[in-house]
Amino acid sequence: MAREKLKLRRIDNTAARQVTFSKRRKGLFKKAEELSILCDAEVALIVFSSTGKLFQFSSSSMKETLDKYSGHSKDHDGPDHPPATPLELNIEQTNCEELSKKVAAASLQLKQMRGEELDKLSVAELQQLENKLEEGLSRVLNRKGQLMMEQIDGLRKKLFLKFLTQGMALEDENRRLRQQVVQISMAGRPASNDTENTQIEEGQSSESVMTALYSGSSQDYNEDSSDTSLRLGLSCAGWK
Repeated sequence: MAREKLKLRRIDNTAARQVTFSKRRKGLFKKAEELSILCDAEVALIVFSSTGKLFQFSSSSMKETLDKYSGHSKDHDGPDHPPATPLELNIEQTNCEELSKKVAAASLQLKQMRGEELDKLSVAELQQLENKLEEGLSRVLNRKGQLMMEQIDGLRKKLFLKFLTQGMALEDENRRLRQQVVQISMAGRPASNDTENTQIEEGQSSESVMTALYSGSSQDYNEDSSDTSLRLGLSCAGWK
């Protein structure tokens, strides 16, 4: 027997309509998932129930798919493109509501991390919040210590270069002063030293020079002694 073709029309019974919607929706989403897997296609499916509840499926990201669709439509449509359809407006409204919920949740979480609006949290939620704060504080302290160590290393390198430069300058100055001292000592050497060196080079030994000097001093001493005895004799003769 040939299968009788059913005429599609709205189901009047509310309960039967909801059951049929749930079954067909699951089957539709399953077919969309199979299409994306088998054909490597990017599929986005949006369904609103009769009560206005949103059901959606996306093989990758709904937002990225919608942005791609909007860009594709703008590229292919002329400047006088038709206004947005009610479906597009509903999609935009849904995205705005989701974004608003995310922003509100993030703002509430930030206030709770600051210690505000903690009255509605349970003990488990407070413990979880405390763990998050401890983890965040640990990361902050680690990052702070890392930056301080980097600054200390940079200061050490600067001081080392400074001391190295000053040490080289002092070493050059010390070398220059030594050279000046040597030059001054060479220029101020007495002439007698040159004469004595010349006499030694001519063949006279230091021992002979010392002997001559000693004999001369002895002669001077003998002369002084004779003069003194003579004067004493004259004095004695005058007395007689």
